[in-house]
Amino acid sequence: MAIKVMLLGLKMAVVEEVRDQLALPEVELFTGSSVEDLREVLARTGLDHVVMGAGLELEQRLGIVREIFESSDRTTVHLKDWSSGPEGFLPFARAVIRGLHPA
Repeated sequence: MAIKVMLLGLKMAVVEEVRDQLALPEVELFTGSSVEDLREVLARTGLDHVVMGAGLELEQRLGIVREIFESSDRTTVHLKDWSSGPEGFLPFARAVIRGLHPA
């Protein structure tokens, strides 16, 4: 069964590039940039993990975390910090996914 992961970030171009570069066969990836995008995915399916980029504002990140915690008792949340900038999102997401579910 595929692992379901949602990638959330400020810039959809960055999030979609990360999705395309991850392309792990055992992982079903969803993308978005808002709590509304998250809600749409959660309405269709359960998520195992949400990986969030650092570009989202704090209040938006907190709202996303609240939404996840209120709607799921199995989804883990992973927050990237600012230290590596947008280019660090791919290595962060890859490390999270591979660390939790090694191939």
